[in-house]
Amino acid sequence: MNTDFETLGYEERDGVAWVTLNRPDPANASSTLMGRKLHALWRGRCRHDDVRCIVLTGAGDKAFCTGIDRMEQMGGAADESTDADVVGSGSTPFMFNDPGDNLGPKSSDLWKPVIAAVNGMACGGAFYMLGEVEFIIAAEHATFFDPHVTYGMTAAFEPMHMAGVMPFGEIMRLSLLGNHERLSARRAYEIGMVSEVVPQEQLHDATGRVAGAVASQPALAIEGTVRAIWAARELGPRRALQLGYAFVALGTDQDSIAEGQKRFESGERIDWRLR
Repeated sequence: MNTDFETLGYEERDGVAWVTLNRPDPANASSTLMGRKLHALWRGRCRHDDVRCIVLTGAGDKAFCTGIDRMEQMGGAADESTDADVVGSGSTPFMFNDPGDNLGPKSSDLWKPVIAAVNGMACGGAFYMLGEVEFIIAAEHATFFDPHVTYGMTAAFEPMHMAGVMPFGEIMRLSLLGNHERLSARRAYEIGMVSEVVPQEQLHDATGRVAGAVASQPALAIEGTVRAIWAARELGPRRALQLGYAFVALGTDQDSIAEGQKRFESGERIDWRLR
């Protein structure tokens, strides 16, 4: 297994992979190198059966990710790791370079569950990732905003990714206010964007608890469930229901049923938690 993920931290424990965006000096902003490494990581987990669930977070406690690295993408210093193309470059408008294309797990065709642990600022290009995770747990001091319009750029891809996560009025307000307003973790929880808010010092354990629970269950059933619910979001409920039989057939086999039945017959009782 290739674990040479420069700009990323990576660790596996008990079926859970911990992926850390590791560029703390620019507040975990995404470089083209990070984009390539993250895409390779997502693709590599597709066939790595030891990993059943993934946690995505940022290094330190200041930022989860502050978007695309402007110093690189807006004509700053380049080195051997930097792509020649910058934002929007191309011979015609139909050849548009989007440096966020490969940041999200679903865009890289990974259908194992990914949980985001947001440990500070999340803005702009961070939404490529947050719009493609299963759910978000945030530290109390986390904030969310999109500065595009403040700097003279149309906010398009990022709010589109979040359109299925946030109510229309909320993503519109966040996008139009730019740097003038930030969404708090508590407000993000109130609108259903974030599933849980915890003190910073509890973020790792809180996320690890739910990731461990997900990873403990039959992998095929988990991945089939992820695929089915995403289909409902992307296709609409009626179209997705027409494919429900296929998701059940593909995401259920005799081994997974036997695993579940063995747990049922053992009399094992899970110490569940009320949220």
